[in-house]
Amino acid sequence: MSQKVLSFLVLPFLLLVHSHAIRAQRSLDNTLKLLNKETVPYIQPENLQPNDSIVLLDARELGEFEVSHLKDAVWVGNSDFDPDKVLQTLPQKEQAIVVYCSIGVRSEDIGEKLQELGYTNVKNLYGGIFEWKNKNRTVYNSQGMETDSVHAFNRLWGRLLKNGIKVYQP
Repeated sequence: MSQKVLSFLVLPFLLLVHSHAIRAQRSLDNTLKLLNKETVPYIQPENLQPNDSIVLLDARELGEFEVSHLKDAVWVGNSDFDPDKVLQTLPQKEQAIVVYCSIGVRSEDIGEKLQELGYTNVKNLYGGIFEWKNKNRTVYNSQGMETDSVHAFNRLWGRLLKNGIKVYQP
């Protein structure tokens, strides 16, 4: 097959794949612009290098956390969020904290609560665990083992998770 014919066949395929990736990202961007107020500064997944000086807080429900979470993340929940427990666990209000959820909406709510408690170095993981996994970053199950499974919350939100195995039931 000639190179010209091959280019004619491959180019539309590459454009389709590229436009799908752009639409997916635009959908996440639009969703966050619609639902968030950006009261908690974002940190992009590629800029987050978890280490001992950063505390990762998971603002999803416990069943979601048990399917998978970022390494060494601490579950604080959303509907079960307990400010007193956080204050006891993290007494230093200058502590670097990154809070995340599925895409970054519930984590903004929890981030705002942390700011109200006096925490001064709180960031919201842009795109949450979905974008983390979409960027091929590693997640861990409740046994501490690497997994490809991510709780997709529901089928509507699950469309934003492009990589990994979508789980809808804990």
